Amino acid sequence: MDTKIVGRFAPSPSGYLHMGNLLALLLAWLDCRALGGRLIFRMEDLDPARSRAEYAAAMAEDLRWLGLDWDEGWPAAGYAQSERSELYEEAFDALMKRDLVYPCWCTRAERLAAASAPHPGEAEHDPGCPCARLSRAERERRLLAGRAPAWKLRLPDLDVTVVDGHFGSFTQNLRRDAGDCIVRRADGVFAYQLAVSVDDMLMGVTRVVRGRDLLASAPRQKWLIETLGGTAPAYCHGPLLTAGDGKLSKRLGSLSTQVLRRERRPEEVVGQLARLCGLRETDAPVTPQELMSDFDWRRVSREDIPV
Repeated sequence: MDTKIVGRFAPSPSGYLHMGNLLALLLAWLDCRALGGRLIFRMEDLDPARSRAEYAAAMAEDLRWLGLDWDEGWPAAGYAQSERSELYEEAFDALMKRDLVYPCWCTRAERLAAASAPHPGEAEHDPGCPCARLSRAERERRLLAGRAPAWKLRLPDLDVTVVDGHFGSFTQNLRRDAGDCIVRRADGVFAYQLAVSVDDMLMGVTRVVRGRDLLASAPRQKWLIETLGGTAPAYCHGPLLTAGDGKLSKRLGSLSTQVLRRERRPEEVVGQLARLCGLRETDAPVTPQELMSDFDWRRVSREDIPV
């Protein structure tokens, strides 16, 4: 095992896994294991209103059923984001001292969405937030009035390039294309962009594999990790399985692992995923270990995959 290469599973326990999640997790496992790396299982349970213990337990069982193992992580202590608030607090304080965060009194809907990974169509940033232009006196007046703010990251006018291992070079101007994003909600819950960056940095993650809908988050996460003094990981974003007009939802029960495990063998599910993403030409049953022997990102589709 090459201990210098560290990948991670990082699901959010807000529902049961489905085929779309399984594809992303399979690609993360193949990418890390093909390089001889070490895998961490982290539970991204930031939002207490959406995260449930039964979903977390089911996710671990589903990964084992599919044949995807890991070397350290959940349910051991310290691998759930709900247990890591002190670490996020330290990073937040460091950003505060550098005037890189500011209070924001924008809409409640934006604050509530902030603790989860962003999805297509969900506004999770604001390139022209009016709260960034408030005077110090006005901010203090609002704070004294008892209006609890969210806190946003003040992103610079800077082009940041991520060389994605699958999609190639991706450049984003942080201020214009991403915009200031929430790093802490008004209720005190730390948000996705801060937590995932701190976790990847402190856990020594060197390879992040996830769905292509999160490619747009990579430049700001790279910048944030480096701003906090860490080394950004390499990023690889895979295709999404889609149904209808968008990404698969955890509400699509027929594709849930709870249904798949009753009706199919794990090798059959892996075989279908391998064919869908381009790693195999047929749906023939196959194990993750068999796929690992000749895994190559060049064979993985760059187009989203309807199912």
